[in-house]
Amino acid sequence: MCIVGGATAFVESTLAQIWKVRGKDGEFFGGPAYYIEQALGKRWLGIVFAVSIILCFALGFNGLQSYNMSSSVAYYFDSTTYALGNESYFATQVPMVLGIIFALFMAFVIFGGAQRISFMTAFIVPVMAITYIIFALVVFVLHIGDLPQAFAMMFSELFRFGAVDDGVSGIQAFFGGLAGSAIMLGIKRGLYSNEAGMGSAPNAAATASVSHPAKQGLVQTLSVYIDTILICTCSAIIVLSFYVEAGGTAGFNGMFLVQKAVESTAGVFGVYFLTFAIFAFGLSSLIANYFYAENNLKFITTNKNVLLVFRIVCLIPAFIGAQMDISLAWNLADIFMGFQAIVNIVAILLLGKWAFKVLDDYSEQRKRGLDPVFVANTIPGLPATQCWHVSEQDLVDGLISEDQLKRTAS
Repeated sequence: MCIVGGATAFVESTLAQIWKVRGKDGEFFGGPAYYIEQALGKRWLGIVFAVSIILCFALGFNGLQSYNMSSSVAYYFDSTTYALGNESYFATQVPMVLGIIFALFMAFVIFGGAQRISFMTAFIVPVMAITYIIFALVVFVLHIGDLPQAFAMMFSELFRFGAVDDGVSGIQAFFGGLAGSAIMLGIKRGLYSNEAGMGSAPNAAATASVSHPAKQGLVQTLSVYIDTILICTCSAIIVLSFYVEAGGTAGFNGMFLVQKAVESTAGVFGVYFLTFAIFAFGLSSLIANYFYAENNLKFITTNKNVLLVFRIVCLIPAFIGAQMDISLAWNLADIFMGFQAIVNIVAILLLGKWAFKVLDDYSEQRKRGLDPVFVANTIPGLPATQCWHVSEQDLVDGLISEDQLKRTAS
């Protein structure tokens, strides 16, 4: 899913750069709603996408992020009974308190305190990611002898032929499991991990100031590989090593499973670190998800009263999500995510050719030893853009160079 997602991430982020728009203060913004409107000329479809991403991120994903953070705290209370799904003090009291804290944090930021979390997003989160990768690599080295057995168990379950308990033949179980479990679950979790093709990352990609749209598309592709192939594999190694040594997971799932796996290798200190990392990632994601949604709400309307009501409503998922169970949290996220992805994939299938033509332009300039600079006029038939088409007046105003104008004329 990651390899396929790398391609879709390139296309959607490049399209977002091509059809980004400039705000009144000189800032850039954009995303699928904007390239659907400008390149396809279908504002109604752009509005459909904007509504879908608002539902997915403001409601579905923020509820799930809140759940993930809340469930990571269960370890410090009645962790055994919680993991087995029984009632406990944690299950009845702590999630409500955490939900209130998450909602207050969001209110603090979105009602005027965005600059106050810049330290978290610019420093703490990258440090946590790098530290987590290092920790996982250490686990890999310490438990490298367990990996052959872990992979052997996975393949033995996948290729288990012969009669099985429910009366289904082995070959049917194989193909049913492969299609129903491996592919579907892999696609859903892969999309949740890297968001490639969903149309969310382009909202961030459009804000970048680059000399060529393909540059941002390639960066976005690399981010998918780092996120899913590297970081998610690190998590898998930690859990698989624990699975082999423990002879099974004793019914553990979700965040508690990862915490128990970390504890088996690094002790309680490792769990403390993991919990802190989860909160750093989760709180920053709550805000990022909100701004994705707000960006698309502004595509629909700029009415200040609507925006105020929207901000208040967005606090509710942060509160309720902390009190969800794992099935409800994931199911809501999956439903909203699927609808959003369908709309965006239709758009990038129709517009993908422009992304590849822009990539050809980028590659041609690189072969000439240039630092690629994009001029939209050089792509025949490219629908009008607000930021990349140039004119002679742009030369007079000093916005482009003589060489760029010659490329346009040729």
